[in-house]
Amino acid sequence: MYSSDTTKYLIHINLHAEGVVEKPDVVGAIFGQTEGLLGEDLDLRDLQRTGRIGRIDVHITSKKGETRGEILISSSLDRAETAILAASLETIDRVGPCIAHASVERIEDIRVTKRKKIVDRAKELLLNHFDEASIDSTELLDDVRESMRIEKIGVLGDERVPAGPNVLDSDAIIIVEGRADVINLLRYGIKNAVAVEGTKVPAVITKLSEIKTATAFLDGDRGGDLILRELLQVADIDYVAFCPRGKSVEEITRKEIIKSLRNKVPVEYLKEQIAEGKDSPAPEPEMPVQESQVIVSETNGAIEESVPQTPAVDGSMTLEQQIRGVEGQSVARFLTSDYALVGEVRAGDVEQALEKIDADVSGIILDRPVDQKLIDAFLSRGLEFVAAPEFRNIVKRPLSLRLMKIRKSDR
Repeated sequence: MYSSDTTKYLIHINLHAEGVVEKPDVVGAIFGQTEGLLGEDLDLRDLQRTGRIGRIDVHITSKKGETRGEILISSSLDRAETAILAASLETIDRVGPCIAHASVERIEDIRVTKRKKIVDRAKELLLNHFDEASIDSTELLDDVRESMRIEKIGVLGDERVPAGPNVLDSDAIIIVEGRADVINLLRYGIKNAVAVEGTKVPAVITKLSEIKTATAFLDGDRGGDLILRELLQVADIDYVAFCPRGKSVEEITRKEIIKSLRNKVPVEYLKEQIAEGKDSPAPEPEMPVQESQVIVSETNGAIEESVPQTPAVDGSMTLEQQIRGVEGQSVARFLTSDYALVGEVRAGDVEQALEKIDADVSGIILDRPVDQKLIDAFLSRGLEFVAAPEFRNIVKRPLSLRLMKIRKSDR
């Protein structure tokens, strides 16, 4: 019995008969005219009986007194035997009573055809049938790093509140609402956060706030306001940082986190706001300039420890160096968040230059007094810090804008 699984080749033969014939006539002509032609080893009947060739498929049509069509014979013989068998079929010169002409069109290698189908199907499966997206090495690294940070989350106290790995060792802590907030801060390298996990403040957080500098950093919604009010009553909070209104700490970006923590306010000021009958503990932008935030010493030109310092890398300048470059020169410098110089203009042309600054500008240092009008202009352009020798008549200081007062250096 012939098995199609063993087929190696498929012989395609074109047939032309000068008259009307039928399929049995063609099959009879093939067996009759090749019988004994190639010897016993290649006799068609014996080959078909032993399964070395398959059934003979005949596809013919008759039209206008002629018959044309194709004969297909599958073979599991080797290449040489198959070629001999195909050549013998071209000797057929009659089909039934009609003169006929047979010619081999081609010998198809079934294995090649199957391989091509396999390759084509494999391509289709690869492109359309995998659930997973293409592998991105950056995403893999980020996933691994994030999982490592998440694994570092510990628990504190009998309440087992989520906390970063540095809460006990650090001199300062950041109090947030939940575990997701701690994870987001860990994602950006902040490891001293501890979560309240509900409206009832755990005893361990109350104890930690008594021995460490505590900053409350809660969601910018009503729930965050309520938790803050309770913290102010039961814990020793030193500073309050405000998440952008309507957002939660777990979803904000690294830039928003740094901006919020940088603009934290002393708790005493916040309590004054609440005592004055404010509905929300979030302070209004009416805070006076805090000269202690950024002050350049009059003796040696060093910036005090309270100023965030960015070390010079690849020839870039520190904030102190940028300030010294402006002092006494009647110029203004626009800087990035890491104090790299974006552009410099005359101090008197700052208002016009503000209209042309790009998104990289985060702050300005200028050698001229700054009034409320300029503060409002800086705020409208999204600046984060301003350094100047004098601030005049500032009645509304935005919390999102750091005001840094420069004292003259002793040159």
